[in-house]
Amino acid sequence: MKHAFLLALNLCLAAAACARPDTVYVAHGAAHTPRVELADGHAIESRPMPGDTLTAGGVCFVRLPRLRLVLCIGQSNMAGRGLMDAGAADTLRSVYLFNGDGFERAAEPMNRYSTVRKELGMQRVGPVGSFAARYAEVTGAPVGVVVNARGGSSIDEWLPGSETGYLAKAVERIRAAGDWGDVAAVLWHQGEADSAHPERYEAKLRRLVGILRTELGNPSLPVVFGEIAHWNWTNRVEGTAPFNAMLRSLHIPHTACVSAEGLAPMKDETDPHFSAASQRELGRRYAEALLKLR
Repeated sequence: MKHAFLLALNLCLAAAACARPDTVYVAHGAAHTPRVELADGHAIESRPMPGDTLTAGGVCFVRLPRLRLVLCIGQSNMAGRGLMDAGAADTLRSVYLFNGDGFERAAEPMNRYSTVRKELGMQRVGPVGSFAARYAEVTGAPVGVVVNARGGSSIDEWLPGSETGYLAKAVERIRAAGDWGDVAAVLWHQGEADSAHPERYEAKLRRLVGILRTELGNPSLPVVFGEIAHWNWTNRVEGTAPFNAMLRSLHIPHTACVSAEGLAPMKDETDPHFSAASQRELGRRYAEALLKLR
């Protein structure tokens, strides 16, 4: 890794064997540790990585195994709007979050390193953490999540030709994580901004799936998308039912649709966002859907 890491006080503590230094995770194939710039201005120079761990200058370098990379994109429910609760402070076992330079132990908010997000204070509990924890638990493989969602975005803003360039930025982000593992799937949760026109959405989602598979070099790359909230926050008589019915009816190879049945709102039924508990349940449903696509 050529990038320098700025170590902050809230980095995860290493295992007891590392005597509680800050931790930097090194790509599985790296021959050297990265050059690390400490918060006090001192630096730890790059050095050979002879084993899976190396402690130098109070920093524990840990070589990760090859990760299963999952790109997580969409709008606000993927970014996470559930209230930060006690569980949100926990780091997740065998789950790592891409921070732009490398991976760190994952904890909420998962969308904090997004290159297209709204202000940091709006990033809260979403489905990514519980998805990755469940997926890692069942597969026994470590998961690297690359989260690059943008609240309020329409599907048009994720397609080529948009001035926002959200799709290109997401692809750039997952490619930057490529030294750490192989892309296992894409999770997509978006539609609140487009829910009034389900008849227009199907072709756009098919196009988006095709572009992602082309850009990431895998024509059968699993893509899992989720229903939007079932309660009627739309002020339209039909509510979200037609949009969700359209999602369920899609037959795109190697994709799955995750139900939002029974999930609860963050605030009340005027709010399209899921509560923290419902976000976690939604994430587990994403995991179960992806596991069936393997």
